[in-house]
Amino acid sequence: MAGGWAKDGAEQEQIDHTVEDALQRVRSQIPAGESLTECEACGTPIPEGRRKALPGVRLCVTCQEAQDTERQATSPYNRRASKDSQLR
Repeated sequence: MAGGWAKDGAEQEQIDHTVEDALQRVRSQIPAGESLTECEACGTPIPEGRRKALPGVRLCVTCQEAQDTERQATSPYNRRASKDSQLR
């Protein structure tokens, strides 16, 4: 139920757009093309099993984990306070 100046269904449209934006962001981070044989960050060999399992891989497991941790720490979303802000 929309209120004020919003048209009916505006909330659902906003949710749909948010989900689609998130999916596009995730899809853009999926590697593509030919896998590297050595990690582009540290130069260690990337095992053949990893290259076959994830075509287009560019980082070894250690460097990929570090990158994922860094991305998660710098997320633009404040999930911890999101429910509190909705109650105000």
